[in-house]
Amino acid sequence: MEKDNLNQFATIPRPEYPRPQLSRDEWLNLNGTWEFEFDPGDSGFERGLVNKKKLDNSIIVPFVPESELSGIGNTDFHEAVWYHRSVQVPEAWSSQRLILHFGAVDHDATVWVNGTEVTRHRGGFTSFSADITDAVAGKAEFSLTVRARDSKKDFQARGKQATEYENSSVFYTRSTGIWQTVWLEPVGEVYIQQLKVTPDVGRNAFNVVARLTGNSSAYRLSASLKNTEGIVLSQADAELGKDLNPSVTLKVPVDEVHLWEPGNPYLYPIEFIISDREGKAIDTVNSYAGLRSISIEGTSVKVNGKPLFQRLVLDQGYWPESLMTAPSDEALVKDIKLSMQAGFNGARMHQKVFEERYIYHADRLGYLVWGEFGDWGVSTGAGPKGNNQHPTASFITQWIEAVERDYSHPAIVGWCPLNETYQKLTDQITQLDDITHGMFAATKAIDASRPVLDASGYSHRVSDSDIYDSHLYEQNPEKFEELVGKDAEKMYENDLDGDQISVHYKGQPYFVSEYGGIWWNAEKAAIASGKDQEHSWGYGERVTTIEEFYERFEKLTEVLVSNPKMFGYCYTELTDVFQEENGIFSFDRTPKFDIDRIREIQEGLVKKYR
Repeated sequence: MEKDNLNQFATIPRPEYPRPQLSRDEWLNLNGTWEFEFDPGDSGFERGLVNKKKLDNSIIVPFVPESELSGIGNTDFHEAVWYHRSVQVPEAWSSQRLILHFGAVDHDATVWVNGTEVTRHRGGFTSFSADITDAVAGKAEFSLTVRARDSKKDFQARGKQATEYENSSVFYTRSTGIWQTVWLEPVGEVYIQQLKVTPDVGRNAFNVVARLTGNSSAYRLSASLKNTEGIVLSQADAELGKDLNPSVTLKVPVDEVHLWEPGNPYLYPIEFIISDREGKAIDTVNSYAGLRSISIEGTSVKVNGKPLFQRLVLDQGYWPESLMTAPSDEALVKDIKLSMQAGFNGARMHQKVFEERYIYHADRLGYLVWGEFGDWGVSTGAGPKGNNQHPTASFITQWIEAVERDYSHPAIVGWCPLNETYQKLTDQITQLDDITHGMFAATKAIDASRPVLDASGYSHRVSDSDIYDSHLYEQNPEKFEELVGKDAEKMYENDLDGDQISVHYKGQPYFVSEYGGIWWNAEKAAIASGKDQEHSWGYGERVTTIEEFYERFEKLTEVLVSNPKMFGYCYTELTDVFQEENGIFSFDRTPKFDIDRIREIQEGLVKKYR
């Protein structure tokens, strides 16, 4: 399922293959030291930085210049930044096409090879690629230059990146430029660009659609489904030249059926080969899939036909030394395992599109995740005191890229494109309404196999959204019970500051997708009566003792678990992030509480009520 980068030096940061569901044996990791230069006036193109012999500084890719691991650590605003390096092409690749991949560049990227522009991409959270064969022109070495623009004046999806100079409240240090792995791959004249693998539990099969760069009848696509021992269970072939995007169905023999589910995450390796008429392979891709279904019955969300109470935690995916980029692959694994040790069975991947290896590890560890988008940065996240900025069409474009990239991951059990949008129900239709409906419709068009939540927490604007939710940080368990307990009369009203902001509830599965946020810092507990919001931030009145934390956590959680109308919850949050100190773990991932006790509280409540 995963190919190690055996031909790379171990000192390269983030050396693992970044795209486990579409991996090739041959590839070249381009992380490491690049030339680098700040461009505060965004005049670098006019000043000739595309062809400058040597940029002024250096940086460690894939870490952003604001981070410590980049070797720079400059947290100011950066209008534009430039990267440059030379790349040696392996001699064995001389007769093949060369594809350059970027995991993510924040926010607006332009790429040149040997001074020739080869691609542009707008959107700081999603991957993009370019065929650079013609620009390389058969040479053994080429020059690679990247400009990343990240203007503070740009209406863009930023997630939790601060729009003011300093961190405050729930906003954190910015990320500019390359923040995920850059790599190069050799391919044939026709190659696989994307795979869309849909499990069909009822028929014990996987339906696969392949997007290819060519569709000539001179080629053939074959797929082989294997078990974990590498034994081929079934094969399927498709002749090219007939359908625009060839498809195959891979049947699972009855005695080899293993469902993917939390606690038992069985994954089937799949090999895809494009071959010519003589049977010579011109592109070979390794992938995997999990046989699992998601369904809705009444107010229940089911996994493989069985109700599964979702004990989710809010995971923001930040690290003190590397910001949005995980410092290592092991750090991604650690966050999932820490969450599971605390009794959670999944996470909302909150306000960013996580790097794909996180979802890969969720797949193999049996950990539920909700795919989400980092939409904040304009009025979608500003609340009732927001500004007049609006999301743009790039929101829809970038979200489609995210859904298509992650479609085949079995760990993803739902999609949510927007978070905490705010509009009064009586307001006239706005651009935000158009974006909300557009992102919802695009998600449903791409993926009919998972539920979609139109906008988490505040303004539900799509009347037929599959899921309905609310965010509630009330810290008093009795008041919390009155608002969202099993006998609450106003649980679905979803108003904010007295304004009705959502279409009316229509009986969908419902959960409180943000609650808790219990503010705790042991060193500052003595000043709990003061807010100290500048250096320590959290929701509501801070608990004064650690025992008070356990009591509040259990009582708030019990309100939700005991309500039969709820299919799950999402607790805020997994770790502290900078000044926001309401995590189960500190920012450096050390436990703040007795983790076994946190797990026992959750598992005990589920056992009692579910």
